[in-house]
Amino acid sequence: MRLLDSRRALISCGIAALCTLTACAGYTPTPVSDTAGLSTEPTTGLGTEPTAVGTEPADAPTDASTVQPVEDEPEVRTRQTKWGPLSEADQELIKKVRLASLWEMPMAQDAIQRADSARVRQVSKEIAAQHDMLDGQVRDVAAKLKVKLPVKPTPQQQDWMTDISGRSGSAYDKTYVKWLRLAHGQIFTLIGTVRGTTQNTLVRRFSEQANAAVLNHQRLLESTGLTTPESFPTPSI
Repeated sequence: MRLLDSRRALISCGIAALCTLTACAGYTPTPVSDTAGLSTEPTTGLGTEPTAVGTEPADAPTDASTVQPVEDEPEVRTRQTKWGPLSEADQELIKKVRLASLWEMPMAQDAIQRADSARVRQVSKEIAAQHDMLDGQVRDVAAKLKVKLPVKPTPQQQDWMTDISGRSGSAYDKTYVKWLRLAHGQIFTLIGTVRGTTQNTLVRRFSEQANAAVLNHQRLLESTGLTTPESFPTPSI
């Protein structure tokens, strides 16, 4: 009896398994291409387009080493005028002649009153008068060429003025001659350079006027007999 029941149970399990296989054989899966809302491309997880390999985002910072510097405009040292090119040296001469008058003329006027030597007083009178004339010429040239002139002596010139004014008697005369002769020797070299190189006809004429005045002043100062080795600038060559 028990053997018959076991055979019946085995037959029932076989029939159930056969039915399950038959049902599975009739199943057809849905194609992936027909499934809505699916994407075959990777996402960033933020809902944005992925960055292409080998490229930078549009707002990526620029490497400083790749930035090309903007070159400054070249400084204009020579400009054109109706009298010809006005060089840097031309402008320097105009300014320095003005500076010479700013300190030499008042010191010459002071020496007319304070110098111990009669010769120094006479020389100073001529230098003061000629500087007054030269200053008028330099201001006229500067106005025509639109060159801005200095309005006060340089610190070095102010030191010379202080040194002279702080002395008296023969020491005043020697110090006065020393510094004026040194200053005239320094600018004399520049006058010659400009006269020999300038293409500006107005500056050329002015350099000749300055040359005549400065040359005469050197002769006057040397005529006092008070010049020393310190009265002469060191040669440039």
